[in-house]
Amino acid sequence: MTENQEPITAVGSVRGTRRKGRELALQALYQFEMTGDISDGAVDSFLNHFEGTAKAKEFARRLVSGVVSQRSEIDRRIEQSTENWKLARLAKVDLLILRLATYELVYCPDIPLNVSLNEAIEIAKRFGTDDSAAFINGVLDQIAHESAVKTQ
Repeated sequence: MTENQEPITAVGSVRGTRRKGRELALQALYQFEMTGDISDGAVDSFLNHFEGTAKAKEFARRLVSGVVSQRSEIDRRIEQSTENWKLARLAKVDLLILRLATYELVYCPDIPLNVSLNEAIEIAKRFGTDDSAAFINGVLDQIAHESAVKTQ
């Protein structure tokens, strides 16, 4: 088992620390979307009620903090990349996955683009609808392309 992996779970899959952190961040952002409370105390309270290693929870905090602090810019990028879709019309889970992945793509140079894209697609398969993964892949591909063009 590598440093970034957790033990094998009851269903037999190996889940990486960062995957668990992304899933926790998604769930935390969903809770905050429903309650309106995005304070540090709310983040800590949320994370204290869910399983995960200290590294997974720290990664989740990093993602949540980043999405919250950069939300306006993230939402602008998502809107530019979704043809004929207003953010309010998107499924909440899809929107939150897009926000997390966009944050990674734009603001986390330490995470390879293909990792952020693949993780978002896998999380969409788990938490979204049957159409979520393909939709998220298309939107994020455009955001990644736009980000790559601007950094060249």
